[in-house]
Amino acid sequence: MLLEGKRLLITGVLTPQSIAFEVARVAQEQGAEILLTSFGKAMGLTEKSGRRLPATPEVLELDANDPDHIERVAAELTSRWGQLDGFLHAIAFAPADALGGAFLQTPWESARTAFQTSAYSLKALAAGFLGLMREAGGSIVSLDFDASVAWPIYDWMGVSKAALESITRYLARDLGAFGIRVNCVSAGPLRTIAAKGIPGFDVLASAWGRRAPLNWDIKDPEPVARTVAFLLSDWSRGITGEIVHVDGGYHAMGADMPETTQEADEPPG
Repeated sequence: MLLEGKRLLITGVLTPQSIAFEVARVAQEQGAEILLTSFGKAMGLTEKSGRRLPATPEVLELDANDPDHIERVAAELTSRWGQLDGFLHAIAFAPADALGGAFLQTPWESARTAFQTSAYSLKALAAGFLGLMREAGGSIVSLDFDASVAWPIYDWMGVSKAALESITRYLARDLGAFGIRVNCVSAGPLRTIAAKGIPGFDVLASAWGRRAPLNWDIKDPEPVARTVAFLLSDWSRGITGEIVHVDGGYHAMGADMPETTQEADEPPG
């Protein structure tokens, strides 16, 4: 199995529709031992969702913006496992006034919250768990949404995702000496609880299939989860600092696909 013997920490599981939930499911099916994280009022949701996985994992309390939480989780992982083979960073949040089209009016406090939670937290976790990964190496994967362009409604979350991509490259630079790989998976729009907090998400998602050359199902996170599993596995040991698009090919197209595909002319004999 792809992840047999791996010990992985999975953040971001809220409901069974979460991308992180699907990553946890695939990871278990591929032989990994996992722990989940959550905090505050979300703990109950995460624990409930965890019971729907093939094997119910324990949920550790982790606020990625709280250094004390990171230190406690690192100590717990050291006590349980002694090392960590990898983790999924599936953490993002922006206040309502940092989304929805009022980019110019967003106050610094809201932009800062979006940046710290959605981008800087990747560095915070990587640094906090370095002691668990520096001997044997491992893999860090975060969830991205293509930040090479400006999107309607995405505003400061888009800026934060651009920062996440840059932080990924700098972490890849600094952690490579320890055999630690750091990569992003840039997913197409998926109907998750996080997506519900983005004004106008349905408009963006409904248009996706018109440009993506592959069929894109906004209710199916499995293609994304399988890519994350690959990046967490030893099969990706030569890949770091990369942004892997799992979006049906949308990012590579310059315009919407024609409604009908014409057969190509026969090449000359």
